[in-house]
Parts: sequence; C-alpha cells; structure tokens
Amino acid sequence: MLRLSAIGDTCHVLPVMRTLQAAWPQTRFTWVIGRVEHKLMGLASDVEFITYDKRGGWAELKRIRSVLLARRFDLLLHMQLAFRASVLSTFVRAPVKLGFDRERARELQWLFTSHRTHPYERQHVLDGLYGFAEALGVHDRVLRWDLPLPPDALAYAHELVPDSRPTLVISPCSSHRLRNWRPEYYAEVADHAVRAHGMRVILAGGRSAIERQTADAIVAAARTPVVDQVGKDTLPQLLALLARANVVLTPDSGPAHMATAVGTPVIGLYAATNPARSGPYLSRQTCVDRYAEAAKRFLGRTPEQIPWTTKIEKPGVMDLIQPADVKAKLDAVMRQPLRRR
Repeated sequence: MLRLSAIGDTCHVLPVMRTLQAAWPQTRFTWVIGRVEHKLMGLASDVEFITYDKRGGWAELKRIRSVLLARRFDLLLHMQLAFRASVLSTFVRAPVKLGFDRERARELQWLFTSHRTHPYERQHVLDGLYGFAEALGVHDRVLRWDLPLPPDALAYAHELVPDSRPTLVISPCSSHRLRNWRPEYYAEVADHAVRAHGMRVILAGGRSAIERQTADAIVAAARTPVVDQVGKDTLPQLLALLARANVVLTPDSGPAHMATAVGTPVIGLYAATNPARSGPYLSRQTCVDRYAEAAKRFLGRTPEQIPWTTKIEKPGVMDLIQPADVKAKLDAVMRQPLRRR
C-alpha cells in the first residue's frame, strides 16, 4: 500500500487494509507512509511500515529507492494522487499496480499504474478507497481501525479526563488556514458547553504558530475555564484524548478522522470543503454544512455544478457558519445518551 499522507487520509486507508486482511488472512501487508503519519499509524498491528520523510530531499528519495528496489511484491495499491507518490511507485517492483480510474487519476497517476479501480462519481474519500478492495473482488467491507493505544497515551488522557464529567475537545485548526473558524466563535461555543451542559472543554492541536495563536485567542475570549493542551501531546496521546471525549469540535482536519477512528462523535465545520466528500465518516449528520451556500455565494453555482473535489477556500467563507449553528449541533449531541468511553 502506498499512501504517504495526510493524517485524515491515512485514517481512511486503515479500514480498507482491515477489509483485505479479513479476506486474505495469509497475506502480508507493507505500507509506504509519511514519517509524520507513521507516528500515528505505526500503532496498527499486522502491517510492516516503510517510512518516507517528505522533507528529506534527494538523499531521502535515494534511500527509499534503495529500500524498495531490494524487495518484490505481488501487488501495489497506489492510493495517492500526488505526483511525488507516483515517483515512489516506480521503485516498487510488482507485476500489478492498482490505481484510481482514469477520471479520478489526477496528477498523471494513470501513467504509473497497470490496473484501475471501477469509476464512481461523487463518493466519500473512504468509499473511494474501498474501491481498491472491490476492484480485487473483495466486497464485504470491514469498518474497523484497531489502533491499540500505548500506556503513556492512556495515562495522558486519563489525567485530563479522570471522571465521568462530559468532555468537549476543540481542535480548532486545519492545516489549511482558510478552513479555520474564528477564535471568538470557538470561545462562545466553549462557554455554552460549560454553562448549558456542565462540560469540561479541552483545546488540542499541534505546535505550529497559527495553532498557538488560535489557542491563545480562544482562551482570552472565553468567559469560562478552558484547558489549553495545544502543542503538549503526541499523536497517540491526542488519539487517546479524543477517545475519552464525548464530542469533538473541529474544521476539516485530521483530528475529525482520528475521532471517528475511536468512535467519538464529531461536530465538523464545513463551508470551504464538502462534508459529503471529506467529512467524518460516522458523524456527517452532526456536521455544520454550509458548502452549498459557499458554492452559491463565492462561485455562483450549486455543488452539483462544480467538480466533486472543489475546495472553496476563500476569505470569509467560514463565516457562513455561526456560533448558533454549532451550539444547536452540540445540544443535539448532548441530548443523546452519552457514549461509554
């Protein structure tokens, strides 16, 4: 399997691998994956990983070329459309190289494959990846992630969420700046969570400057206590924290799919991107979806009139989502029986 990045997309790959493992129990699987993504997916059992550091330049490309050319495989699942991934695919010695169908094989991926998945239109990303299993005659899907959490990650999460008090985790930033929501809006929702539902609110995120700035702005605007854990965890620790939360609030980002992998409901914020394509797979009904309004306002079209992969990353697009929209979704989630951690 060749899928280097990103965190959310590697979360989608794992159920496809579990599906094939269930159908082919004697098969050995090797996953060529990005170095950062391996920090999370490396928790998966029953798979060998070959990591690639995308920042390593020519020296790293030469290293992984040597590693891959020394091996032989029966089948390559080329599951990434980036041209860089296609270059790596040329180092994999396999008689069958399965990629996306001609229509979806962007960045010339079709030139690097010998076989292709069946063509489908307007699928969720995960459904599209299940197409690899279907092209191989495996139709019984297994929707399972099975990422065992290490003891230090479990201890980290238990320290932050030590009791049964309901917990909201806010992961406020996407890696794409124009998908991000206003900090003062997050603060307003955090205040509502505390006052209306007695929730514990925890901020989570990475170590980038924008994540630090956003967290600081949320804490400054909030009128109720917020636990700021931004930049203080590892990916396994974050996954353990999401597993102990009752609900996660985030824009289109990796943590939305990490939370899905551990069965935690997600309130996703979608205006710049289409939740029908890239939303949290098990929580699309709890997403705030303003994509159609964004398409009309910024492109003058309906979602049906634009390509399925269109991103409307325009200044102000996320302002189509208002705090009242998110508070209503949170209220609806909290009216349901609280999930058992």
